[in-house]
Amino acid sequence: MTRKGSFLKNLFESIFRRTGKGRDVPTRPTPVTARTSDATTAPLSEQQLEEIAQAASRIDPAQLVVGMARNQGRQRENNEDAVFAYAATISSSTATLPLGIFIVADGMGGHENGQMASDLAVRSMGTYLVGKLHSPLFGAAPEPPHDSLQEIMRQGVRKAHDEILRGAPGGGTTMTAVLVMNTQMTVAHVGDTRAYAIYMDGRVQTLTRDHSLVKRLEELGQITPEEAAVHPQKSMLYRALGQGDPADPDVFTAAMPEPGYLLICSDGLWGLVGEDELFNLVVSAPNPQAACQALVEAANNAGGVDNITAILVRLMDRV
Repeated sequence: MTRKGSFLKNLFESIFRRTGKGRDVPTRPTPVTARTSDATTAPLSEQQLEEIAQAASRIDPAQLVVGMARNQGRQRENNEDAVFAYAATISSSTATLPLGIFIVADGMGGHENGQMASDLAVRSMGTYLVGKLHSPLFGAAPEPPHDSLQEIMRQGVRKAHDEILRGAPGGGTTMTAVLVMNTQMTVAHVGDTRAYAIYMDGRVQTLTRDHSLVKRLEELGQITPEEAAVHPQKSMLYRALGQGDPADPDVFTAAMPEPGYLLICSDGLWGLVGEDELFNLVVSAPNPQAACQALVEAANNAGGVDNITAILVRLMDRV
């Protein structure tokens, strides 16, 4: 078994623990007996008090709380962004598993059928991932998927790419897709939509790498980040879905930010709203949906030059 296969098997076994090795175990009511206690009492330590407080604040079962927003912006005649969000949780005597599939695609406005390309991308990728993962994980006899999660994500991107070539010839789109399973997330990314990890201690980490010519110039040290932000060709991509070349996504696995948020968004948001403002709007909102609405409003207040889409996800296991 490969290291990837072994890792996925261990993850699966840690989630789906079975008791009694599959045998039926007879049960009967526990008799109630009266007894006197000979226990002695003592003041609780600070550590014990903290552990009790933590247990009292725990949310059971752990679950994904999701917000999303999609807005045309103030200067575009149509909306070429597309979004897909799917969240499910199973919690029983044998398993507790939050599962989420979150996708943002931004159709390329300079290409024919960009709007259709983004629509096909999220539908194809979302349908493929649900089909590959839902029944094996949530069925009556749960079992791990045969392929690694990273390979499943790569295959999904390739299928989305092929679907665009067939259904929207000449169209192109970016796509950032995140599969959340328990406390782990697997990311597949093409283009300049982005995924961020936002931590409650103030850190905002860009998880994805823009596949744009201007970003590449910045990486090579030929222009500064400040110059890249106002470069007239900052939206020109060298990698996108539906553009003829075989799909070549960046695929990686990371831990969900805990405590914190996963943010997936189009450049209509991150191109106008800086990281400090992103953080402040997210952590000050009462819930992820309100945060997404505040993010859209901030981008529109900054000019709304492009379509604006955001998905915000938090893994909730505490109040």
